[in-house]
Amino acid sequence: MPVWKTPFNGYSVKFSPFFETQLAIATSQNFGILGNGRLHVITLPSMTEVATFETSDGMYDICWSESHESLLVAAVADGSIKLYDLSLPPDRNPIRSLKEHGREAHGVDFNTVRKDSFLSAAWDDTVKLWTVDRPASVRTFKEHAYCVYAVAWNPRHADVFASASGDCTARIWDVREPGSTMILPAHEFEILSCDWNKYDDCIIATASVDKSIKVWDVRNYRVPIATLNGHGYAVRRVKFSPHRGSVIASCSYDMTVCLWDYMVEDALIGRYDHHTEFAVGVDMSVLVEGLMASTGWDELVYVWQHGTDPRAP
Repeated sequence: MPVWKTPFNGYSVKFSPFFETQLAIATSQNFGILGNGRLHVITLPSMTEVATFETSDGMYDICWSESHESLLVAAVADGSIKLYDLSLPPDRNPIRSLKEHGREAHGVDFNTVRKDSFLSAAWDDTVKLWTVDRPASVRTFKEHAYCVYAVAWNPRHADVFASASGDCTARIWDVREPGSTMILPAHEFEILSCDWNKYDDCIIATASVDKSIKVWDVRNYRVPIATLNGHGYAVRRVKFSPHRGSVIASCSYDMTVCLWDYMVEDALIGRYDHHTEFAVGVDMSVLVEGLMASTGWDELVYVWQHGTDPRAP
């Protein structure tokens, strides 16, 4: 597939869970420090833009709804969480702008079980729980001592999620409980990302400024079951494969995208060095096995099949 050029710096990329031909990209002007943001939706394999929405501040993350094929939620640097409906014209979007976070909103994730619920993570040290039909958050989770960079719902339990924070901990939460149910002192430096295994709901991965990815079993979380070393700088995002339980994708400030199998001794099974700036967004298609996408501060979006060169036309 050809490469797609974004007007701003790429921050997040997500395949649609409904259409194998749709890809959403969140971008920010001036590396996300100052300026506007844009959400783009493009069609594959032609890499043709079908929708674009602009925000007055940078856009750091996006996520597709798990129940409405045209609905997306975005995390914006002004602290707002915006909902977009692709079936409506641009002048009727966003359909909702939820402004409760006191600082930059950095991560969003839709619940795959209770499909009207989603989470947001922000630099005000909090996580918020929302539902699509309510104009205010359902609950705020306030235990982290520093920025919360990412949240991820457990793929099988409607009430359980994980959060990754700059306070060097990952926390496991159950929305039915008053506080977090588990604290993982996972890394010695900031944790930038986390994700649940799609095949084993007790396995979670964390990614850190310490350049490592760690895999944990929440039934016995004192020691990681795997530590994946190979990135040269902070690991910005980590994603479990939707097709193979032991496979993880990651991207890093070292400008590479890596693929790992944490169950084997030589865990690194693929390294792609196609980006020329920080690689900050990576995703794997739920609908097409082996199909990957990445974006970075080089203003480029790549879509490729694992094992092929992302730069090949």
